[in-house]
Amino acid sequence: MGLDIESRPSDSPYVERVWRSRSVEVGRMTSVAASHWELVFWQREGRVQAAVLGPEPRACPAPVPEDATFFGISFALGTSMPHVPIGRLVGGSAEIPDVTRHSVWLKGSAWHVPDYDNAEAFVRRMVREGIVDCDPIVPAVLGGAAPDVSERTLQRRFVAATGLTRGAIRQIDRAREAAVLIQEGTPAQDVVHRLGYFDQPHLARSLTRFIGRTATQLTAPNGAEPLSLLYKPSSPMSA
Repeated sequence: MGLDIESRPSDSPYVERVWRSRSVEVGRMTSVAASHWELVFWQREGRVQAAVLGPEPRACPAPVPEDATFFGISFALGTSMPHVPIGRLVGGSAEIPDVTRHSVWLKGSAWHVPDYDNAEAFVRRMVREGIVDCDPIVPAVLGGAAPDVSERTLQRRFVAATGLTRGAIRQIDRAREAAVLIQEGTPAQDVVHRLGYFDQPHLARSLTRFIGRTATQLTAPNGAEPLSLLYKPSSPMSA
């Protein structure tokens, strides 16, 4: 019972991660906070649906179609769809209509539905067709660069490209890394020092807000309400 999730990183500059999962006798999950937007396909009882999921600024309960299969592409920070302002999707989603088992309509033409193994090829076509773009200043700053623009301009471009401020991205990614470390058995006090929390109460508040679990709960998974995909973010914590 629960969610069987598999994921892999990507070597594409436009893709953060590719994942797939299956729900088995579960109707709800805790959707952990996420700074990345996603393109998600799911199939249940022969019907295929798709949606663009925006960044999640905090953890929240979410319904899960029972006995369904899912496939998702999590896009790199700074990558966006110019025709769909990312700010409108924060904490929400936009359904993609007219999806079948074999095709999805994007920008007025039919595309083959991607899968776990060819996600990068699908995204490359999205880039060529102008459906996906990237503001280069976001990955540059995340990589440690100091672009010659004002702080106000930098914040404006971060929000325009990601839907979130740099501070929000940093808090979300730090909480996700903390949760993974705790699940791996790292003591909470060590996590506090390693990731720069003030103290254990500060860590506890962060986990509750962004992960929806306490440190104790993270060490005892809840099969009745599992967590969504959780992994260490690739963006540097100094961003």
